Amino acid sequence: MRILLVEDDERIAKALGETLKDRQYVVDLAFDGEQGWDFIQSFSYDLIILDVMLPKLNGVDLCQRLRSAGQMTPVLMLTARDTSSDKVKGLDAGADDYVVKPFDLPELTARIRALLRRGNTALPPVLEWENLRLDPNTKEVTYAGKPLHLTPKEYGLLELFLRNSHMVLNRGQILEHLWSFEDPPSEEAVKVHIKELRKKLRSVGASPDSIETVYGLGYRLKQL
Repeated sequence: MRILLVEDDERIAKALGETLKDRQYVVDLAFDGEQGWDFIQSFSYDLIILDVMLPKLNGVDLCQRLRSAGQMTPVLMLTARDTSSDKVKGLDAGADDYVVKPFDLPELTARIRALLRRGNTALPPVLEWENLRLDPNTKEVTYAGKPLHLTPKEYGLLELFLRNSHMVLNRGQILEHLWSFEDPPSEEAVKVHIKELRKKLRSVGASPDSIETVYGLGYRLKQL
């Protein structure tokens, strides 16, 4: 899943960004409100984390602009000011949750997971297909009870297919969801990662064509 983090404190942004990447999220970093808006207009995100006190365009105004444009992406606001009036402003601007700095990292990541679940209310907390089971909270994947050890990109691919089980995803869509703006690969990289994911699925007993190629269109999870 792809997250935009808009935070002008570079130390906090990079530390939190690395923590989220370690939890298998794709993260884009922006360091001011206008740059954040440019990212929002260019890419699709599952969650946006906004600092309130941003240069050029503050977090409250950016959130209002986002909602005025009709975008309903979940927004988590960060602030160093723990006052009721500030929280009210953020929530009234359209934020879904509000965390005060310095934040407790386990609590923050739990709130992020909750917002991501809320943004996909039609989906169960654990994603299942055939004998495959993926838990987004623990990042554990099993097939018929056997653990499946995946690289971060393989995990991201599998989660993307499970969350869009009735869709054909082309290489461009996969690239947009699984690679950050700073780390753009070639489309050939998608083919390589899908090949490796198929190999690992076969190794635990899944069907050889669990991930189907729809020629001329892209890839999808095999229809049961």
